[in-house]
Amino acid sequence: MKVLLIIPAYNEEENIVRVYQKIKKSDKSLDVIVINDGSKDKTGILCKENHIPCINLVHNLGIGGAVQTGYKYALHNNYDIAIQFDGDGQHDVAYIKTLMEPIIEKKANMVIGSRFIDKMSSNFKSSRTRRIGITLISFFIKLVTGKKIYDTTSGFRAIDRTLIEEFSTNYPVEYPEPVSTTEALKNKYTVVEVPVSMNERELGKSSIHTWKSAYYMINVILSILVVGIRGKKK
Repeated sequence: MKVLLIIPAYNEEENIVRVYQKIKKSDKSLDVIVINDGSKDKTGILCKENHIPCINLVHNLGIGGAVQTGYKYALHNNYDIAIQFDGDGQHDVAYIKTLMEPIIEKKANMVIGSRFIDKMSSNFKSSRTRRIGITLISFFIKLVTGKKIYDTTSGFRAIDRTLIEEFSTNYPVEYPEPVSTTEALKNKYTVVEVPVSMNERELGKSSIHTWKSAYYMINVILSILVVGIRGKKK
């Protein structure tokens, strides 16, 4: 199977080279594409200087637009599995085979790396506000789809060829992880979670500052409910 790691990156000059080198050190055969999402720093320059495969977006599209660009690339280049992998060092390349296994065995269309289904596997610590938010999102995903997802905002995920085709043309720009999971489940794709451990961001600043905002939570929940109302696409 052809496997592609999609790394959306916005202002990750302090991390992107190290992340890429760790991936290649773990498995030289893994294909990688960095989606430089209109970074204002040297992310794109460093990719070029270090011969890291990279697509440079002229404007910042946000995480949804950047990841969809990666899915379009995966479709065009006939990849069987696409794995979303953060450019900030939080995701551990050691779990890539764990993510791929259910897809290879035809047991899943989407596999989510979860920090919360096995406390023994992960030492991840999140704020109380974030835990409340994830619990609420999980509740509404189950309400709409009948399936409980524990790590609703995990960006460490793998999808098969059928979802690569689907997401390359139809992928949520806003709140992509919980909404795309909801859409996949609503359309009868099989979504499973596997336990992973994640690292804290080593350098740089996260672009996510919305967890303290009630506005964010309301909009995520409304987006999930809209998927439920809209129903299946096929």
